[in-house]
Amino acid sequence: MPFYFANMKQYKHLFFDLDHTLWDLEANAKETMYELYIKYKLLEIGITDFDIFFEKYSVHNEKLWNRYTKGFIKQEELRWKRLWLTFLEYKIANEKLSKEMAVDFLNILPTKKNLFPYTIEILEYLKNKNYNLHLITNGFEAVQFKKISNSNIQIFFQEVITSESSNSLKPNKEIFDFALQKARANVYESMMIGDNVEADIQGGINAGMDTVFVNHLNIKTDVQPTFSVTHLQQIENIL
Repeated sequence: MPFYFANMKQYKHLFFDLDHTLWDLEANAKETMYELYIKYKLLEIGITDFDIFFEKYSVHNEKLWNRYTKGFIKQEELRWKRLWLTFLEYKIANEKLSKEMAVDFLNILPTKKNLFPYTIEILEYLKNKNYNLHLITNGFEAVQFKKISNSNIQIFFQEVITSESSNSLKPNKEIFDFALQKARANVYESMMIGDNVEADIQGGINAGMDTVFVNHLNIKTDVQPTFSVTHLQQIENIL
């Protein structure tokens, strides 16, 4: 359903995704990686173009996250192997460097504060309308809480449900059931809002929730959310 359709259903609980929905992971990750590119003097070992390096890293990161969400690899393997595989493209087989950078990356990344446009405004708008706001995220728990705190959005959320606390991952129904239970929410008065078609939208649908697809990149999908928006401000037309 397009974002401009009026909504007559009464929702009480809104469950947001964090990364790529509110918190600009791409921008924050790139800033962090550039700091590490300088710190570890990667230019001196033959990595001459940072943008190409980051593109390669992003490809491996996405592939490994996909494997992680499907349960094929563990968290620790994801953390350092995305760098290890990137370095291998430059014929650099340096496990020590990969692991050191991985630790630094996760220490620096959550200190970044880039949010998508209108994030604070939409959260204030929804809070002022007395919606109960929560987060459901597949990100690492300690990292996610630091992101929320450092970007000053922790005040908006009543419950933060992570894959670690729920012992499940989106799109599995178990994490949504856990979130509903923790928030003391009824599925019929709840909505999932996120950018990831499989994890957030299909996952929300499978859990019986209405959904808002935050389609920042304006991609095509066969999955049918309840509503779609291309900008966070458009949520005001729904809620």
